[in-house]
Amino acid sequence: MWWGVAAALLANLLYSTGFVLQKRALGRLPAVSVRRPARLLRLVAGSPLWTGGALALAAGFGAQLIVYRTLPIAAAQGIFVSGLVLLLLLSARLLGERIPGRERYATGAILAALVMVVLSLSRTADTVGTGAPARLILLVCVPSLAAGTWLYAVAERRALKRHRKPTTGVEYGVALGLLYGVSGLAIKGVSDRSAGLLADPGGALGAVLGSPYPYLLLFTGAFGLVMSQAALQRCRVSLIVPVSTTVASVFTAVLGTFAFGEALPDDPLRLALRVAGAMLAVAVLLAMPKHDPPPPDRSDTPPNAAPPKNPAEELTARDPR
Repeated sequence: MWWGVAAALLANLLYSTGFVLQKRALGRLPAVSVRRPARLLRLVAGSPLWTGGALALAAGFGAQLIVYRTLPIAAAQGIFVSGLVLLLLLSARLLGERIPGRERYATGAILAALVMVVLSLSRTADTVGTGAPARLILLVCVPSLAAGTWLYAVAERRALKRHRKPTTGVEYGVALGLLYGVSGLAIKGVSDRSAGLLADPGGALGAVLGSPYPYLLLFTGAFGLVMSQAALQRCRVSLIVPVSTTVASVFTAVLGTFAFGEALPDDPLRLALRVAGAMLAVAVLLAMPKHDPPPPDRSDTPPNAAPPKNPAEELTARDPR
């Protein structure tokens, strides 16, 4: 179990570093759009800083495989959510992002939800699930992918409207969170199916390829890559990633526990803590502000100076389609 905790903390570090590096790289690139994925991929692939972030995320994926082999899904998600604190510190230090007071309180509430989930765990009572019916996984994942893609499209249309209020990107975060939640279930499934990789590589590979998990990973990986880069360029990483992480963690913990047969706690107190922690995380997400506050007036701005361009308007001018 301690190997799983260490791997989860390492995954937190790698994921936080990867997102911050990619956000910094995207700030130096021209505006990107999901409508032109080939151009987006060409731009980001030419950035060494972005490539470093991508490698950090890939390493985090490898650490996550170890986590799901050694920890129950709910416990793993609880530790993953704790990485939000590290992400906020890195984004403030390396990106200069200012965290509004309301979002700081929201982060504190998310950490309180994390503590409640962790306190609900039991080393002796909690078990690690080892399989889920393919039909059940598809029944859970396909509608979630459709909902995430639709919500992202809605956020895109709103972002490209002129004279709109500056959006915080909560819609982007929820959409990406649904994709990442499906990806989490797929990673759990791949981890289970590849258990005998060293003893029987051929059999383990056949078990993985004969399941829906690698194909769900390909879908979420390809769409998540393109969608996340456009969202990260337009919005603060200190909001996009916490929202997407919260959605993905609640999604994976609740549906993954059910799909993989990991029983809920029998003790009423532990059950109440786990359910209340999940509900608190969702309530915080719903209470997050939908728009950033307007920039402060600057007395030293010349009266005839042109107003700063909205990133979405600039993107519309470059990509009118």
